[in-house]
Amino acid sequence: YFCSKKCSPLHCRQHEYTIIKPTRHFQQTDPMFPFSKITTAATLLLSLSHTSGFVTPPPFIPHTTTTTTTNLNKLQMSSSSDAAAKSKYSKVFVAGGTRGVGKHVVEKLAAQGSQVIALARNDDAIAELNAIDGVTAVKGDAFDYKSVEGAMDGCDAAVTLLGRGANAAEDEKRVDYEGNSNVIEAAGILGVTRVVLVTSIGCGSSSEAVPPSVLETLKEALTAKERAENVLIKYYTNTNWTIIRPGGLKSEPATGTAILSEDNLAIGTIHREDVADLVLKALTSAKTEKKILAAIDPELVSTANPDSRVVKEFALV
Repeated sequence: YFCSKKCSPLHCRQHEYTIIKPTRHFQQTDPMFPFSKITTAATLLLSLSHTSGFVTPPPFIPHTTTTTTTNLNKLQMSSSSDAAAKSKYSKVFVAGGTRGVGKHVVEKLAAQGSQVIALARNDDAIAELNAIDGVTAVKGDAFDYKSVEGAMDGCDAAVTLLGRGANAAEDEKRVDYEGNSNVIEAAGILGVTRVVLVTSIGCGSSSEAVPPSVLETLKEALTAKERAENVLIKYYTNTNWTIIRPGGLKSEPATGTAILSEDNLAIGTIHREDVADLVLKALTSAKTEKKILAAIDPELVSTANPDSRVVKEFALV
């Protein structure tokens, strides 16, 4: 990990940095084997030396620049294809899965056959989650990066729904940013290339959809969530990420009529169980890579959308 300002490599989010991560293993039958991992790493470090003033060029220089460049292109292609969505993920890490939308996500993932690793802080929540077939609850705090990384290790996808809403104290750390960022960072370091982040309508480009009074009330929460979104968007470009922004949440049974939309002005209400259904659909959809999607139920009456403005549904298939 190379930070341009030489600060802590694992927790630097303020400056540009570069991560070198192997994207494939080499066998003797592999056409790239003659150059070996040493050659590839040397080439990468040499190229970094031109942009990071403190990286020392390696002593070994490949003898065939053209061939090595071709091999590096193959590595980049391999990294991109590794991030493609799967029809089902075998082991999914979930943060924020002890209640609300997250609890529904955990239950539905387990019901479809995925092994679920859920991070939880207290013993009661752990016992409740462990009672669900296919779910393993791991005790840990989302504010603690090592807890997140340790729980996520071995998973092939991550879903994070961490949030504190408008109830956090003014001087309290925001799990909306700190916790979600730890999940995003751990996914990047561990090579978990599929990440779904659930935030809220009102973040980023959707701020214009929300009435000013609501924006003011939720200002701290929305700002923290938006910061987490920006970490994912700006610094994890090799990750197949999806951001889902639900509208106003209600705790009632699913209606089955909720939709996702790319419309930045989409606003409305949605039941928590319907959000969970959309999260699972988006997780395995090949069309949601690097998409930011609002989640609302057009069939529900909402005071935030008194004119019943119609939005275009995002096609998941």
